[in-house]
Amino acid sequence: MIVVTGATGNIGANLVRNLAAAGHEVTAVSRGSKEVTWPEGVRSVVADLADPDSLAPAVAGADSLFLLITGEQLVSGPDPERVLEVAEAGGVRRVVFVSSQGVGTRAGAEGYARLAAYEEAIQRSGLDWTILRPAGFYSNTYAWAESVRAERTVAAPFGAIGLPSIDPADIAAVAAIALSEDGHAKQICTLTGPALSTPQEQAEAIGAALDAPIRFVELTRAQAFTGMSRFMPEPVVEHTLSILGEPTAAEQEISPDVQRVLGRLPTSYAEWAQRNRAVFA
Repeated sequence: MIVVTGATGNIGANLVRNLAAAGHEVTAVSRGSKEVTWPEGVRSVVADLADPDSLAPAVAGADSLFLLITGEQLVSGPDPERVLEVAEAGGVRRVVFVSSQGVGTRAGAEGYARLAAYEEAIQRSGLDWTILRPAGFYSNTYAWAESVRAERTVAAPFGAIGLPSIDPADIAAVAAIALSEDGHAKQICTLTGPALSTPQEQAEAIGAALDAPIRFVELTRAQAFTGMSRFMPEPVVEHTLSILGEPTAAEQEISPDVQRVLGRLPTSYAEWAQRNRAVFA
């Protein structure tokens, strides 16, 4: 059995469906805040990583665990070792953890301290592990949906700076292989899209998907900080804006890892925008 935490998120929902379609026994774990219709045979369990003991019923009898922390867990919470203890006690022997590219490119940064702590605990454990370090998600641009629908406008900082963002569905596809196939243990995979894309180019891609012109408005860093702080912890916002506005050379590198694992190129932002155009229509 494979247990997927964060099952209702952009990565997790794709992962659950991928695994179920491949015939795996899957348990979808979430905090119960979203109503989701899962494929037949998927078991749904309500649990919260803030309370590791609540995870015990989900991992009982499991072989593999997909581990994802978000929100407040990025800045505080129980020791990673405790989460892993509960997983191992349930029978888990393989874990795939979603970290961040920033753990490698900005070692020691406060905004990535929790992710780094999880990475270290996982590597010290007796589990077979795979760590995924994705760049920014294409789905972060869902934040533009309301303004695109209402005003055909995208507002973002650093409009001309390109980063190799990635489709969450590609992260899920890599995770599905790492969870279910041998040969990926003790690997750290950096996951990026196939090319650098700027916010201006992404706005143009949304416009092309909608067959409608989209106006781009450049935000200041301060304006972006205020907006992002409404739904992200401030240390995470600070480091995210640093990457968006002042990326290092490593943060603009295109990684071969998606193609190496999947045998195909990563999805482009334009392809993602076409697939998700209904969100912006």
